[in-house]
Amino acid sequence: SLQGDRMWHFAVSVFLVELYGNSLLLTAVYGLVVAGSVLLLGALIGDWVDKNSRLKVAQTSLIVQNASVILCGIILMIIFLFKTQLLTLYHGWLLTMCYILVITIANIANLASTATAITIQRDWIVVVAGEDRSKLADMNATIRRIDQLTNILAPMAVGQIMTFGSPMIGCGFISGWNLMSMCVEYLLLWKVYQKTPTLALKSAKVEESELKQLNVTKESDVKPAEGVQLIVEKDVSGFEPQQEKEVGCAARIAEPFITFRDGWVAYYNQPVFLAGMGLAFLYMTVLGFDCITTGYAYTQGLSGSVLSLLMGASAVTGIMGTVAFTWLRRKCGLVRTGLISGVAQFSCLILCVISVFMPGSPMDLTVSPFADISARLFENEPLPTIASPEPEMILATGMPTLLNGSTTPANSDPEMSPEPVPLISVSLLFAGVIAARVGLWSFDLSVTQLLQENVVESERGIINGVQNSMNYLLDLLHFIMVILAPNPEAFGLLVLISVSFVAMGHIMYFRFAQKTLGKQLFVCRTPDPKTAPDSSPPGNTSIV
Repeated sequence: SLQGDRMWHFAVSVFLVELYGNSLLLTAVYGLVVAGSVLLLGALIGDWVDKNSRLKVAQTSLIVQNASVILCGIILMIIFLFKTQLLTLYHGWLLTMCYILVITIANIANLASTATAITIQRDWIVVVAGEDRSKLADMNATIRRIDQLTNILAPMAVGQIMTFGSPMIGCGFISGWNLMSMCVEYLLLWKVYQKTPTLALKSAKVEESELKQLNVTKESDVKPAEGVQLIVEKDVSGFEPQQEKEVGCAARIAEPFITFRDGWVAYYNQPVFLAGMGLAFLYMTVLGFDCITTGYAYTQGLSGSVLSLLMGASAVTGIMGTVAFTWLRRKCGLVRTGLISGVAQFSCLILCVISVFMPGSPMDLTVSPFADISARLFENEPLPTIASPEPEMILATGMPTLLNGSTTPANSDPEMSPEPVPLISVSLLFAGVIAARVGLWSFDLSVTQLLQENVVESERGIINGVQNSMNYLLDLLHFIMVILAPNPEAFGLLVLISVSFVAMGHIMYFRFAQKTLGKQLFVCRTPDPKTAPDSSPPGNTSIV
């Protein structure tokens, strides 16, 4: 599943840039749609995960996700084959409708992927680990390492296919991979479910009044201690099920809105609210290997092959971050691990700030960031194409050559061609992004385990759904920011804004850590005994 996700995530941004020319506009629109959908539907997806059996949720989301990617890949192949003909039909509106269809189906795939991540990585794994926090930490780190390993293999495979083959071949490869992997994953989910009987036991959702009682206690009222066992589900067996009442049409219409409201209220009342907000603020950034940064590197002349190698390097540092997480947690405790990881991430991102002012940086604030939008949307200019000095290279790869300054217009005079742009700026940018992955993934694992340990089972889906919504809310803002300034000349300004939001996120986490640990925040070592399920009374919560 992770391998297919990573291949699609890497390829879709390059496909959109390839289809729409040398601009980040279409990739930003795609990101905007994806972020907006999860923002609005995250709580509803989490509520659906809570209300249905674990196996049904996992299998349904798996099928929808893979089927959507397969269909999207087929449509992209058709567009690549007949783009010229589609551009002439109905004044280009048919091609525009194809773009809309691709983005819509890709968005459905992302929503299904969100449901899969919630049920497997936020619910199944907690049930399998039981009350052993060390085992839970190791399992979280292992899943993240698998994720980062696929982040190496997937871009390398797709990048080489697209560079030395064609984007159309890349679409076919991804569709075929998802078709095969869907069958294998379906069977593996069934086997894991059969071997773990506790997965079949799922607490029913409590009444609305009881749900509010579970959430009225704010973080400031109770200061949890370190070294206590995982939170256990409040005993609701004493509640007798009430007789079902007929639900009117108006109530059915209002139900999604009520679920949306209750989910956000419950999230706000969680003791780890500030930690979750700190993680969400890290999504307001262009300093990651998403479609924006990938598209920016593509406009600077980096090929799919080079991008895949850079993503592989970032995955290696991500794996290093998972190793650092397990080691730091044993030495310093969970909350301090998040604090140390945040400092490490922010320190590495200073390189990205420096890159903005180095030779080779395309930042030019004299260029209007709205010029690209007005030209494309209101002046009906033809779609731009990325030129290459060798026409046959376009037919073979559809991509520019390897490095900055290596592409020139086909009809230009070689003596009048500009000097190659120095690579020091883009090199520092990606050096900072790649190095920051160590702190980023260690911090992500810290907040993830805090949510796992301190959210009751009946709310686990909806709280993690709202957390995803919060993540995508900040992600949405960063895509809006790119839509307003899609030109590469404005990318340096986006880098500075991104680093500011990362700093604010870690400040919020510091406030959470300070409230949780108080004067012991900077104590180097706090005893973190091995979990003994019977050694502490039930009902205690664990923050660290």
